Amino acid sequence: MDHKPNFFIGQVVWHRKFGYRGVVFDVDPIFQGTEEWYDQVARSRPPKDRPWYHVLVHEAEHSTYVAERHLQADPHGGQIEHPALGQFFSRFVGGRYLSARLPQ
Repeated sequence: MDHKPNFFIGQVVWHRKFGYRGVVFDVDPIFQGTEEWYDQVARSRPPKDRPWYHVLVHEAEHSTYVAERHLQADPHGGQIEHPALGQFFSRFVGGRYLSARLPQ
């Protein structure tokens, strides 16, 4: 069963478990990783049949792959700092990042 994603590309989110902020740069409707990755990294066994998000982590140089249940809308609402922001987004307007790939 498909579930509509709760978060969108360009949205600033907060990771409930690990307490970091980030911005969604891609959404998978269901888990798209390998079984090995899931077994090693997804220790809390989040559902694979719900959306998973690719997130640029604030004040870091890496991205993460996060199950929807671990995210919430960011309560701070500010911009994030990440060296890859410009690869995905052109600007920050009204609390969200606008895609560099789409006409504004």
